[in-house]
Amino acid sequence: MNSKEISKQTNTPINTIRYFERIGLIPQVKRNRDGLREFNEADADWIRFIKQMREVDLSIEGLIEYVTLSKQPEGSAQARKELLTEQRNELQAQINLLEAAKDELQRRIVAK
Repeated sequence: MNSKEISKQTNTPINTIRYFERIGLIPQVKRNRDGLREFNEADADWIRFIKQMREVDLSIEGLIEYVTLSKQPEGSAQARKELLTEQRNELQAQINLLEAAKDELQRRIVAK
């Protein structure tokens, strides 16, 4: 699929997709003989994953590291798992803070 199609399928602006590719947030996209990007479902999956992780403020650096590790041979599986586990733990800490704040708001709503 071309840039317009992938943009529509992932609900991501074309400029954002190009930025993701340029800084290494998604693996290098294949190009046809005319030099135009040709996206596939794996590319779409990466875009959705990165977009979702950025929406919850996971670090660009950590995500780039994950993409870089994903391009390496099977020897990187443990490192990828550790990186994702670390990111999940950070996200859980954020969820805990949000839940505590939500509970406090609810307490104050009910108390009024």
